[in-house]
Amino acid sequence: MTPIPLSDRLTQLARRYNQEYRGDPFEVPAEVESLAIFRDWAAGKLQQRVASPFWELAKPKKNQRCLDLGCGVSFLVYPWVTWEALFYGRDISTVACEALKSRAPQLNSKLFKGVTVGGAHFLEDYEPNRFDLAIATGFSCYFPLDYWQRVIEAVQTVLKPGGQFVFDVINPETPLAEDWAILETYLGAEVFLEPLSEWERLLNAKGQKLSRRSGELFMLYKLAL
Repeated sequence: MTPIPLSDRLTQLARRYNQEYRGDPFEVPAEVESLAIFRDWAAGKLQQRVASPFWELAKPKKNQRCLDLGCGVSFLVYPWVTWEALFYGRDISTVACEALKSRAPQLNSKLFKGVTVGGAHFLEDYEPNRFDLAIATGFSCYFPLDYWQRVIEAVQTVLKPGGQFVFDVINPETPLAEDWAILETYLGAEVFLEPLSEWERLLNAKGQKLSRRSGELFMLYKLAL
């Protein structure tokens, strides 16, 4: 099978999430609709189950500069105001970015420092050594491992020395993984089910693995880069 070019993969993923953020319906076969995971997704329950609590490994601190990659509408749903951390967002979904630009300054204009449209592998919009913490949850599974090598290298450039990078990867050994991959395929995004051993080989080569936390679908990692 010919690999999908990165630009096409990013476009495909942006389309899938723009559709969801707009609330547009997805057409899936009856056999997918019959899956329990689809019913949870359609009812808005699935995200609550699988979202990775990144703050349990690296809680944003007051006045820290935090870069949230693949942020979605994170600033509106997580307690950034309570943390008093400075939020910088980046996402490929234009719908999510516009929602943040419209609503986040009303929530707290001092902590919300803006959001940019783009992939996690290209961070030249940001100054080197600028951030204390980088976060990337919920989207590693849409890209092959060699893409994530590029992401880690890009994050390493924008983090301060000793800065932390928290991100999650899908654990293919979980009971939910296969059905979730099927669901995402029909929602318009291909999923890679890479063994955790391959992820950990990459992480050990790129930084000091500090800790990890397992969830119902994802494994959450914290690295010092």
